[in-house]
Amino acid sequence: MLRAGIVGLPNVGKSTLFNALVANAKAEAANFPFCTIEPNVGVVSVPDERLNTLSDISSSKQTIPARVEFVDIAGLVKGASQGEGLGNQFLSHIREVDAIVHVVRCFENDDIVHVAGGIGPERDVEVINLELVLADLGQVERRIERVRKQARANKDAQAELAILEKLAAALNEGKSVRQVELTEEEAEVIKPLGMLSAKPIIYAANVSEDDLATGNEFVEQVRQIAAKDNAQVVIVSAQVESELVEIPEEERGDFLESLGVEEGGLKSLIRATYELLGLRTYFTSGEKETRAWTIKAGMSAPQAAGVIHSDFERGFIRAETVAYNDLVSTGSMSAAKEKGLVRSEGKDYVVKEGDVMLFRFNV
Repeated sequence: MLRAGIVGLPNVGKSTLFNALVANAKAEAANFPFCTIEPNVGVVSVPDERLNTLSDISSSKQTIPARVEFVDIAGLVKGASQGEGLGNQFLSHIREVDAIVHVVRCFENDDIVHVAGGIGPERDVEVINLELVLADLGQVERRIERVRKQARANKDAQAELAILEKLAAALNEGKSVRQVELTEEEAEVIKPLGMLSAKPIIYAANVSEDDLATGNEFVEQVRQIAAKDNAQVVIVSAQVESELVEIPEEERGDFLESLGVEEGGLKSLIRATYELLGLRTYFTSGEKETRAWTIKAGMSAPQAAGVIHSDFERGFIRAETVAYNDLVSTGSMSAAKEKGLVRSEGKDYVVKEGDVMLFRFNV
């Protein structure tokens, strides 16, 4: 399951956004699985209109969406890398997520005091990013000390040492690991270290209701920061998300339209996260259930089958595959087969977004 950690300074709307997102997910998908594992962890369904369409076509008894786990990570203060505040807890939780959603305050409200005395996206982002960089630097330096002793007689250790020294130089300059050019082999070597500043990041610019459609000068500052950091920006409004919780589902579309937007923050964040991580969705559909599965772009049919169960990948024979649009336009799997739209794909087939698949395999 995809895990996204929501981070931010105190009073930026981080927890308000988290609470609203998981509440909206529960309200939007009453027939979908939803649970709160801990007070700060919520598992939400990935909104996907295609699921219900496929479920209707197959007369499925169950409809099971893909899921995303949002983690509301403890608020960060300056010095977290040295254990200040809840720093150690904050950093350990970040190591466990696939992507970071960094909430940046882009709204003014005299009733909500900013910890630094005023709105400043660049300053706020720098505080958190610097703490992640400093934490990584400390870890890299400790690793260098251990590897240096081994490098005297070990070529693999020598190669790792060169990579670590390259990282240390960049981190000392305040750069994140994301900003360091690494080959696939180099990235694989440092992967076990779980570098915090290597995590893919989405900046969630938290604005007032009035600025949700167009953004504001603070959002532009966040966009400039993101451009330098190979990151994405999503405009959200914790205020609007909280209001959506109180509105009947059938009225939500009209409410969002009145604000000049087509979708709420949950859909925006999940879509951006999928794009950032290079994720795709394929479906399985039958009378028992229709289900969405999340895979990485470029996965082969056997690898995609392995997401369901490792036995499917090991015993893979072929995959009966039809594109979502082709299945919907014909109205049934049998009709799609009659028109030659259902293909038999082998081990080399690369699964495409929206494929509807039935795997054949040996037990």
